[in-house]
Amino acid sequence: MHYDPQPRGLLAARQAVCRYYRESHEVDLDPERLILTTSTSEGYSYVFRLLCNPGDEILVPKPSYPLFEFLADLADVKLVPYPVLYDNGWQIDLDSLCKAATVGSRAVILVHPNNPTGSYVSAAEAAAVDAFCRDRGLALIVDEVFLDYPHDGAPLRSFVTNADALTFTLSGVSKISALPQMKLAWVAASGPEEMVAEAGARLEIIADTFLSMNAPVQLAARLLLDQRKKIQPILLDRLRVNLAELDRHLAGHLSCARLMVEGGWYVVLRVPAIETDEGLAIRLLRKASVSVHPGHFYDFPNEGHLVLSLITEPSVFREGVVRLLQAVE
Repeated sequence: MHYDPQPRGLLAARQAVCRYYRESHEVDLDPERLILTTSTSEGYSYVFRLLCNPGDEILVPKPSYPLFEFLADLADVKLVPYPVLYDNGWQIDLDSLCKAATVGSRAVILVHPNNPTGSYVSAAEAAAVDAFCRDRGLALIVDEVFLDYPHDGAPLRSFVTNADALTFTLSGVSKISALPQMKLAWVAASGPEEMVAEAGARLEIIADTFLSMNAPVQLAARLLLDQRKKIQPILLDRLRVNLAELDRHLAGHLSCARLMVEGGWYVVLRVPAIETDEGLAIRLLRKASVSVHPGHFYDFPNEGHLVLSLITEPSVFREGVVRLLQAVE
């Protein structure tokens, strides 16, 4: 019943987030660099309002998460896409990223790993984007909600202590602990000290205006984050089992193939482009009771892509893949 409004979030809750980074990613994080939010979507809205005036531009990867468009519209921000290309794996098209920037650009979004491609930002790409942002005076916004789900089990670098450019790293328990209903997320600021200090002070004003975090969730932050130790091994095992099952059914299948995936909960399936992705997805739903996402949901530039969830219960996933391939054939 004690009311202690803290714009950045209760110190104990922010310390719980720092403990998570220390345990899972071997990173020491200052709790004063954190702003707690109810979701990464709210975190995006805070950062958009911090960086942009109406009509300013944010560079965003394509294909990627469709929520960006709605968040940008609500913040009166214009999204300018830059391509993520597939050639024996996914790569950021750095030349196109540079060409996409204008005088109205304010930030670059990276999704690490990307959703739905499951591709992590490589060290070389990170260095190139850092240099690009530093030279152009742009901020970096990094979505790391799926960071803890590399399919090979190898730990991945977080951008949470990125020092070369002003960086805002977003994550939360929605994916870390598979608890989206608990509404606990954060924005971590890093980069040059003076820029971080100014950004943090302004973010605090934005957060203080809404005071959206509720006390019970903040007080439970450590417990909620600790739930990852139970759920992540289960999810990682399911991801690997379903991916292996998909590969087994695709072996020798000439008309369909999956694209390379490094992490996250999704996989992209390349299918014959003899009908629209949406038409195929609707046909699968109506004729085979199989639910998949058409590629255009994620702004794939051409037809012939379906997105499958890898966290589906394995027996259901297996049956869905069988029906999908039969329908495509």
